Amino acid sequence: MTMYRSVRTLVLGCAIVAIAGCQTAPPPMAVPASFTPLGVSAPYLMGDVIAGLKARSAKMKAAKIKPLSPYETAAYMADLDSELRRQTAGIGLDILQVGGSIVIRIPAIFTFDPNSATVKATTDATLLEIARTVKTRNRTFVDVLAHTDTTGSAPANLALSQKRAAAVATYLAGHGVSKARIASHGFGEAVPLYNPDMTEEQKAANRRIEIRLVPYRG
Repeated sequence: MTMYRSVRTLVLGCAIVAIAGCQTAPPPMAVPASFTPLGVSAPYLMGDVIAGLKARSAKMKAAKIKPLSPYETAAYMADLDSELRRQTAGIGLDILQVGGSIVIRIPAIFTFDPNSATVKATTDATLLEIARTVKTRNRTFVDVLAHTDTTGSAPANLALSQKRAAAVATYLAGHGVSKARIASHGFGEAVPLYNPDMTEEQKAANRRIEIRLVPYRG
């Protein structure tokens, strides 16, 4: 909250200066990405699970995973949200509630080196904490979504994001999360948090992995 307070203090300070006789309005300030729920209303986060509910539910049923009843769903997802926040406290992730789902947004610093789809050490530690919780709370679909910035060509970015999403999905499956629950999709540069991404901070925000947990209702 320190950065948020700094932004608030700066805005208040500019207002005081204006009252004192400042003739020129201060330039608009960009709100830091970490304090804005960017993308939580985007269609790609609100739509169906990857590959469709019918096909994914069939896999869950074959794996003998018990669906949630309408009476269980809200409490189950609330408990999962709380557990994820405890498990990842201090790591620097965003745990977002989107509709009835949970989105774990992993920023660029924890993801991949430039032009690489190899999970690096910082990502490994982060994903391990997530996997520990997700594998035991197994009554959700797990969608792995990967994004790039706009540097380079759109086809290359799409291919890279697809490889990165698959790499994270493989990691989760290798650490106990049932393969029947997991699907992955790379968006490339198609759904940025910042558009355009003119600064390195904006590009870093656009380079991200999102793990979407959707309740399995059968």
